[in-house]
Amino acid sequence: MGYKGTERRIHRVYVTRNTEYHIRGTVCVGVRDLRNDTWCEVHPALGRSLEGALRYLNSGVQPVLEEPRIGDAIYFRNGERDLVTSRVQRIDRPRLEIVQSYPS
Repeated sequence: MGYKGTERRIHRVYVTRNTEYHIRGTVCVGVRDLRNDTWCEVHPALGRSLEGALRYLNSGVQPVLEEPRIGDAIYFRNGERDLVTSRVQRIDRPRLEIVQSYPS
């Protein structure tokens, strides 16, 4: 039987086709390129706030102001130039050693 209490973990990993987006709270703290398994030192999502998602429906695309789900595209905003990712394929929790290896 799974844990029934309030979710307290603050780290999530959204996995798209080529990229992992590591989120602490609502801010992207790490981006890893899955093609070569390396951290990106420079990426438009780094330091940006996860604001919501674009949800693909039969009737088209709908913006939603909630956490992305599998099949959604992540929407990051910083006030200048917004970023929309490819569709999320998986949502994970990072292992402790991954959290400790986040670029500073």
